[in-house]
Amino acid sequence: MTTTQPPAGAADPASAAVTTATPGAAANPVLRVPPAAPAAAAAYFAAGLAFHADVSDVAGALRAHREQGAALGFQIVDSRSTPSWDQAHVPGAVHLPTALVPEQAERLLDKNVPVVTYCWGPGCNGAARSALALAQLGFQVKEMLGGIEYWIREGFEVETWQGTERRAEADPLTAPTDSDDCGC
Repeated sequence: MTTTQPPAGAADPASAAVTTATPGAAANPVLRVPPAAPAAAAAYFAAGLAFHADVSDVAGALRAHREQGAALGFQIVDSRSTPSWDQAHVPGAVHLPTALVPEQAERLLDKNVPVVTYCWGPGCNGAARSALALAQLGFQVKEMLGGIEYWIREGFEVETWQGTERRAEADPLTAPTDSDDCGC
């Protein structure tokens, strides 16, 4: 593969450098569209991390906050319905269904503290819609990837209307093994 520089004055950061395929790459479905140039890839992935948090990272921050008194530094918002919230939610989360964000967010949340939103899981965009509504109100916000589904799958504690519990054994294929750090 070869890398070429963008045309002078290119405004799109993703076009910072264009990678072109080597002969024969079209036969390989992975390389049919060549990878982005390293600078463009770095910008893309850095941007993604500015918008997303991992369940293991959130759990680790909560554990450190609880055990060591470390500052949490963010607020957690569960954007699901009340019956879903009652069934299980992240300990310490604020219940703020997406539809209620415009009328209740400024009363329930501190605009000076970043917010991490979550919903059911990867098949639900409620956390993204909630994050959008919060951002439009002036909040700094990230979405917790995987939602409550992956929180439970990784074996982290949940709160219910009855108290705190662990829902099930952690899924050995997705859960961290020794701590809240997945090793990624």
